[in-house]
Amino acid sequence: MRFLFLLLLVVYFPQHAQSQTYPSKPIRIVVPFPPGGGTDVGTRVIAQKLQEALGQPVLVENKGGAAGILGTEYTAKAAPDGYTLMMGNIGTHAINVSLYKKLSYDPVKDFVPISQVAGLPMLLLVHPSVKANSVAELIALARANPGKLNYSSSGAGGMPHVSGALFASMTGIEITHIPYKGGGPAVADLIAGHVSMSFATALESLPQVKGGKLRALAVSSAKRSVAVPELPTIAEAGVPGYESGSWLALYAPAGTPKEIVAKLSAEAVRIVNLPEVRERLLLQGAEPIGSTPEQLAATQLADTAKYAKVIRESGFTPE
Repeated sequence: MRFLFLLLLVVYFPQHAQSQTYPSKPIRIVVPFPPGGGTDVGTRVIAQKLQEALGQPVLVENKGGAAGILGTEYTAKAAPDGYTLMMGNIGTHAINVSLYKKLSYDPVKDFVPISQVAGLPMLLLVHPSVKANSVAELIALARANPGKLNYSSSGAGGMPHVSGALFASMTGIEITHIPYKGGGPAVADLIAGHVSMSFATALESLPQVKGGKLRALAVSSAKRSVAVPELPTIAEAGVPGYESGSWLALYAPAGTPKEIVAKLSAEAVRIVNLPEVRERLLLQGAEPIGSTPEQLAATQLADTAKYAKVIRESGFTPE
């Protein structure tokens, strides 16, 4: 009994004391993609408010590469003390596990879910020089020129890539995938006219659409976007059953004290529901969510199964 009591003192009380004083130093949120992409933009909206609430600097650290794998692996190996978090998405935590046979992290075992922040519908975008003003016209153009249209993505295996592969599979067209190291560079090269089309989150592309630098043909979600209600869904525009989209979610390394996770989750939900944050996210094409850790875990599990089936049936593999 004395041994068990001492073990309790050694294991529990240091963690409890740490949780009581948390946070006592700066927190960093790892974004496993380069600056300018949808995950990065959404993270900075949340980080600013989280810093105000916790009274400590909340720094955004971009560690892009390999469809988010490098930054995600880095976070998985970080100390589970609440001072290193990450903003994951559907790619890092639900899709990569079905794409890569030797993934360097386990999206379930290596992480603790905190809160799903927002849903991110994808926009089907074309460069203004592409002679297509609708999804039907784009499909017709691609069929008349097999393999000549190309599309950029945030990286092989990411949601933009999967969205494009699914679109090609369901319409029977042949389009060439051009992977980049993040959503920001992928959209930048589309604006420059180096690629014909792209699937990108509204967070990273809507300003360019509104500025006339890109043309949006449709949204990938099941329902129309509040930010661009005039755009039809891809399913409405002639591809019945088509649906894809990403989400943003906060995670911590496995082993992070429950009290810290609960505190961060409560703050994330509160922040996402602030009127000014909701308005900012909606105007940029993101759909505010704010969930409990349990709800995020359920969403992650459901999407892992969903896209495992899509990937298996399409025979899709990253380049």
